[in-house]
Amino acid sequence: MKKGFVTLFFLAFWVLFTCLAQAQSLEETKAKAEKGDAAAQCALGSLYAKGEGVAKDWAQAKSWFEKAAAQGYAKAENNLGVMYLKGLGVKKDFAQAKAWFEKAAAKGNAAAQFSLGFMYAQGDGVKQDWGQAKTWFEKAVAQGDAKAQLTLGMMYAKGNGVAKDLEKAKFLLQQAAAQGLMEAKIGLTQLK
Repeated sequence: MKKGFVTLFFLAFWVLFTCLAQAQSLEETKAKAEKGDAAAQCALGSLYAKGEGVAKDWAQAKSWFEKAAAQGYAKAENNLGVMYLKGLGVKKDFAQAKAWFEKAAAKGNAAAQFSLGFMYAQGDGVKQDWGQAKTWFEKAVAQGDAKAQLTLGMMYAKGNGVAKDLEKAKFLLQQAAAQGLMEAKIGLTQLK
């Protein structure tokens, strides 16, 4: 009985400690964000977007992302692009999404490069352009972006906008699978 009580006590202590650490971290992040730290502003925006430690609030998320983006913080620019692309807390606006993705992509943000490639591949708010899609996916692949590896791999597997090349497809899908993308593992089995 004592062993169970001690285990329960330590478990309760650990949960309390974790919650206090998160609250302290939230307060530290908020203090840094209010002082103008772009990384903290972006992190705080992400917390509001996810509802982690705070109530989910897209208006707050957007506000903090905009503050960080005004300082040229690429991750915040990408996050704003995602909000506009998906209509999260804002009216869906492909032109705004593309503009934010382009700013972040120009700074080397792989997620924004992938998103631009996806917009061109799907024709979301732009004329479908496989050449542009491939260019942006390749930039993200060069940085090890798993989603770009998967998507470009599937382009080669199907011959979408590129010459069908199963060896390139296999190579890219193996890279994405090595990063844990289940879709890439499924794609590899379909290549065989």
